[in-house]
Amino acid sequence: MRQSTNRSALGRRRDDEPRAERANLYDEVTSRIVAELEAGRVPWVQPWGRSGGTGPGLPRNALTARNYSGVNVLILWGAVIEHGWPSQSWLTFKQARDAGGCVIKGEHGTTVVYADRFTPEAEKERARQTGDAAKAIPFLKRFTVFNVAQCEGLRPGLAADPAPLPERQIVPVAEEVIAASGIEFRVGGNQAFYVPAQDYVQVPPQPAFFEQVNYYRTCLHELCHGSGHKSRLNRNLVNSFGSKDYAREELIAEMGSAFLCAALGIVPTVRHADYLASWLAVLREDNRAIFRAASAASKAADWILARHAEATAEVSDRRAA
Repeated sequence: MRQSTNRSALGRRRDDEPRAERANLYDEVTSRIVAELEAGRVPWVQPWGRSGGTGPGLPRNALTARNYSGVNVLILWGAVIEHGWPSQSWLTFKQARDAGGCVIKGEHGTTVVYADRFTPEAEKERARQTGDAAKAIPFLKRFTVFNVAQCEGLRPGLAADPAPLPERQIVPVAEEVIAASGIEFRVGGNQAFYVPAQDYVQVPPQPAFFEQVNYYRTCLHELCHGSGHKSRLNRNLVNSFGSKDYAREELIAEMGSAFLCAALGIVPTVRHADYLASWLAVLREDNRAIFRAASAASKAADWILARHAEATAEVSDRRAA
C-alpha cells in the first residue's frame, strides 16, 4: 500500500483510465484486507495506543479537516498502527507544501483510493439527441498521502486530532447517539438484533455484558443495521441467515460500528468474529465487495452521527434562547 515519495495524483484525473488499472486497484486493496483477515487481524479493529501511537479516531485531512471514508479508513488505520504514528492526520505532497512545510526526505507515502463517476462528452451528446438519461462511468484512482508525522515545517493551526472522549462521558454521549437516531430501542432477552419488518432494535440489559462499554458497542452495531431501513439508507436487509447477502450486511454493521466508535472516542471491537469465514468468502469472490461494504459503513456511521449533531445543535439553540 506504500510507494516512494512523489506528488499526489489527486487533481490529475484522466477520464480514459484503463479498466485494467481500476481492476488492479481493486485487487490490491482486497488482497491486503483478505491477508489481514486470514492472519487473524481485523482491519477495522486496531490495537490503539499499545505502541505509543494515537488513540481511536477517524483519519482526517490535516488541511481541510475532512474525514476520510470507506476503505480509506481501513488503509490509513493500518498505516498508523504499523508505524506507530501519533496522529490520524494526513496531507498530500502538495498540501504539505501549501501548509508551509514539506514531506521529510526519504519518507514513503500511503496509497489511498478515490472512487467517483463521470459522464463522457460523447455520452452526454447521445443523451441529448435521444432524450435518454446519460450513463455515468465509474472510475477509481489512487493518490498518495503522508501522515503529518512524516512532514516538517508545517504551519501551526492545522486540523489537530480531536481530544479523546473522557471515559466518564462515554455513557451519556452513547445514550445521546441512540436517542437521536430515532430508531426504537427495546431492552430485554439474551440476544441483540434488529428487526427490519418492525423497525426496532433489541439488546439485552446492561448487566448481561461483562463491561458496560460492550453494551454500547453492541447498540451501535445494531443501530448501523437500523440505518439501512427503507426509510433511511435503504439497504437490502431481508436476507436469510448464512447467505452471502447476510454476510455483507454484517460486514457493513461491523465496520459501521467501528467507525462510529472511533468517531466517539471508543475503542472498537469485533462484535461477530464468528462471521469471519463468510466475510472472507464474500471478499475472495468479489474484489469490489470491501469497497462497497466500507462505503455503506461510512454512510451508516455518517447518518447516525448527523442525527446526533442535529439533536445537539437543537439543545444548544434552546439553551441559548
